[in-house]
Amino acid sequence: MKRKFRLLVPIFTILSLFLLAGCGNTNEEAANKPEEATKTKDTSYSVKHAMETTEIPATPERVVILTNEGTEALLALGVKPVGAVMSWGQDPWYEHISADMEGVEVVGDENEVNIEKIAKLKPDLIIGNKIRQEAIYEQLKAIAPTVFSEDLAGDWKINFELYAKALNLDKKGEEILAQYDHKVEKLKTALGDKVNQEVSVIRFSSRPTRIYYTDSFSGVIFEQIGFKRAAHQAKLFTENNKMGNFAVEVDKELIPEMDADVLFYFTYADSVAVEEEWTNDPLWKNLEVVKKGNAHKVSDIIWNTAGGVLAANIMLDDIEYIFSTQ
Repeated sequence: MKRKFRLLVPIFTILSLFLLAGCGNTNEEAANKPEEATKTKDTSYSVKHAMETTEIPATPERVVILTNEGTEALLALGVKPVGAVMSWGQDPWYEHISADMEGVEVVGDENEVNIEKIAKLKPDLIIGNKIRQEAIYEQLKAIAPTVFSEDLAGDWKINFELYAKALNLDKKGEEILAQYDHKVEKLKTALGDKVNQEVSVIRFSSRPTRIYYTDSFSGVIFEQIGFKRAAHQAKLFTENNKMGNFAVEVDKELIPEMDADVLFYFTYADSVAVEEEWTNDPLWKNLEVVKKGNAHKVSDIIWNTAGGVLAANIMLDDIEYIFSTQ
């Protein structure tokens, strides 16, 4: 037996979390807060990042963003990019951000950026990632000041703080993270003793299937809430695992290792057949968590691929909903 959970929360409910941070573009903010605009309009600032320290001439207004989690950061900070990489597996944006991305130019995807398109947009800041775009960093910084985050695994807040700094919006970024942390604390209180349960997180994919762990997007969020991982899975992440505590790739014979008090699974866009094959396997059906009805299907986009602050807030809502129905 398995339970499915679908995303029901529209994006405007998430964006309402950022009321203190405001909304709209940087020009609107300047109009509402002329004293801040005067302070930053002609003042350059330096940002240390994964590649070097970059001087940014003034608070940027035309920003190109080259990661999906970075796109979420910009939108949360009230900055609409002029160009962005398309959302993974979408045409071109995830549903929960599509309304806010109307008119934004697609500049390829994270793995294949269109440099000519970026140049035509005449950005005054480009934000990317070392893992994805290190090979074209010199070309990008010849177009505009360019800031790269170091990694895409682990705590998403690290990149968010860098992006806020690159946009000269440090204080607004701090407010958004404080609101998020407050939401986590409220959820902890609401869950009570339920946080003492062990969780397991699975992604079905032909690339192949993985058990996700503490350095994944969902893993970081579960850890902040206070959940523990299935204790027997620790061995998988200490024996010949090339991805550290991010994830481990598994074959069907390791399905028993997926067991936990509560299991969450999501499926990459083109891998529905893989999910059906695995969830119909006798080993899956024999998992205690499945037999007890505590296996929950959730959104791959929200729980994994989007990877940013908006998705993190929606994931908290998902967790609250799922545990409230237990």
